[in-house]
Amino acid sequence: MALKKKKVSARRAHVRRTMSPERFARVTAFANSTLPVALVVMFVFIAASTAVLSLDAAGGKLFDPSVPMFKPWPQIAAVGGVILVICTATALYVGHYQPRIMRRPTRTMALAGLFLVLLAITKFISMDRGMTYLATGTAVTCAIVLTIAYDQRFAIGLTMFYAALASLIFYTLDGAATIELMLIMLVGSLTCCFSLKEIRTRMKIIEVATLATVVVFAVTMCLGILRQRPMPLLFKTSGWAGGITFVVGVVLQGFLPMIERVFGIATSMTLMDYSDANQPLLRKLAMDAPGTFSHSLLIGSIAEAAAEAIGANGLLSRVGAYYHDIGKVNKPPYFIENQMGSVSRHEQLSPAMSQLVIVGHVKDGIEIAKEFGLPSVLRQFIETHHGTTLIEYFYHEARKKQADRDTPVSETEFRYPGPKPKTKEAAIVMLVDTVESAVRSMTELTPMRIEVIVHNMAMKRLQDGQFDECDLTLRELSTIENSISKSLAAHYHGRVAYPKSPTEPVDDSSKHPAVAGRK
Repeated sequence: MALKKKKVSARRAHVRRTMSPERFARVTAFANSTLPVALVVMFVFIAASTAVLSLDAAGGKLFDPSVPMFKPWPQIAAVGGVILVICTATALYVGHYQPRIMRRPTRTMALAGLFLVLLAITKFISMDRGMTYLATGTAVTCAIVLTIAYDQRFAIGLTMFYAALASLIFYTLDGAATIELMLIMLVGSLTCCFSLKEIRTRMKIIEVATLATVVVFAVTMCLGILRQRPMPLLFKTSGWAGGITFVVGVVLQGFLPMIERVFGIATSMTLMDYSDANQPLLRKLAMDAPGTFSHSLLIGSIAEAAAEAIGANGLLSRVGAYYHDIGKVNKPPYFIENQMGSVSRHEQLSPAMSQLVIVGHVKDGIEIAKEFGLPSVLRQFIETHHGTTLIEYFYHEARKKQADRDTPVSETEFRYPGPKPKTKEAAIVMLVDTVESAVRSMTELTPMRIEVIVHNMAMKRLQDGQFDECDLTLRELSTIENSISKSLAAHYHGRVAYPKSPTEPVDDSSKHPAVAGRK
């Protein structure tokens, strides 16, 4: 008996034909993204950590050739199942709070490598029952490194996941001791995360480690008293837990540059080093383009105040503003702040050629930054401080000469190549750079006129889509406008004219046509 073919309505058939290309597009987008690489790293980590945690290292049996190296297969499967659940939860947490890690395979591998190394160290410690409390140092290490690389909330969450993984190593030894060790790990880690907001001094990590040492020692003593340990053993275990916490802080202080390089970050201490005027790149900017250097210093102070007003990183905004225009050192006379009253060189160039020179300072700045080894967190200010904005002056100049061209002038030809700002700090520097230039070109400035200019320029950048790729809200943009207006009004404040002496000769140089023409 032949099966009857089910009738499908024309509307449903049309829906199915439409959905098929959409599904294929989603599959193609998934295959071309970095998510498959992140999934591969995750499964490799699960396999490697399962192998590490399944080693039978109790009592030093790991190096005994007569004893199997791994635990029985049922236990290995059980360990793998628990690790799979914990790693899945960790991946969801990372994808929700730090999605950029998923988009950058190097960050994913760095995070997985950190966890794997710390788990291997913890497994080695578990070979000696008397050194169990040294495992506290691995959790503290995880907390400090992640707080430096990311932020406090993310570090707290990831350290909890790590503590759950590390506790599996001691689970078969003593259930009560495992819970006790996990509590000590969490206490030490939370203390480090909450007390380590930023590193502005070279002693910061050691100060944090000292505080965590006191807390870990006290908590270990309390838990030991609850378990009715003898006093000598109590001081021994508390000393191991507290001592390793302090040692970890001292060691990580020395490895701080390596941590910054592996995770591609720059701590506040590093940023303060780059804000020094004796840095080779800033010194070169001050010597070759003094007008640009002065302009960058002013933008830095204004941007710092605006960033701090919305809770962003003010130090990063200030230091990023110092370096945002370093590309101008290649052709200083082509930028008005460095012309020192001389004739503009753009008068001898066509608008299209002038546009190439102006846009070139962004590309030159990126190359100079790479040559001087500027951190990537500062290079973003060079790339994005103009976004994809229009070079309006030369665009309008080209429009005036449009009659000499066969094709109309396109805005695309006179726009910066981008990219647009991706962080609040970069967006603030872009806005301050634009506003300061506009205010500097005005005469008879008043606080009200400055507020109008700042608001108009902010709305212009907003409507042009320059803030589309950063997490800037309208409320934050309004707060930034108020801060910039106050800073500019304070900088361009009026002055009382000094009284002239009756015997002082009258200066009539301003009436001379040659002098007046240069003003």
